[in-house]
Amino acid sequence: MSQNFLIAEETLDGNKLKNELFEIVKTEAFQKMEVSLSSGGKSNYYIDGKLVTLSPKGSYLLAAYIFSTLEDEIRAQKIDAIGGLTLGADPIVSAVILISFIRKYPIKGFIVRKEPKKHGKQLMIEGPLQAKERVVIVEDVTTKGKSVLKAIEEVEKIGCRVVKIISLVDRLEGAAEEFSQKGYKFEPLFTRKDLE
Repeated sequence: MSQNFLIAEETLDGNKLKNELFEIVKTEAFQKMEVSLSSGGKSNYYIDGKLVTLSPKGSYLLAAYIFSTLEDEIRAQKIDAIGGLTLGADPIVSAVILISFIRKYPIKGFIVRKEPKKHGKQLMIEGPLQAKERVVIVEDVTTKGKSVLKAIEEVEKIGCRVVKIISLVDRLEGAAEEFSQKGYKFEPLFTRKDLE
């Protein structure tokens, strides 16, 4: 396991990271069972992204892979921050900003609340995000895309620009079409077809 840990100077092997990540998603997060979805629909399989994003190896592989795909844009200062709607985005954001610091190209993280905080500043967005910054929105599993669109709505209210959307798994149930229709670049790491 120690050989998989990141050294700041080494090159991240995106293919190796993605292949190892796929094995975890396939064996740990994908289950054939009847479930109700947050979108209101029914499905005969369940994808539990938290079993990947909250496991030590899964969190590392996912964050390192996401950073490897964004590193050139981060180095060129084309991305300022990464974030998304709580709860799906929370562990992904934390892991990616940690990797970015280790890689010596730190980016900020932020979390969008589902409803405003009831006290203090009553914020919808937590973290150091500022107006007009370029952001990446992340999610563990996308279905219709409602959680992502809620996050986008809030960051765009303060003038930020969404550079792209990254999802660990897309269920292929309308999110990609919705994002494309609204002009957003969507990059799911895996889709339901990859797992079946």
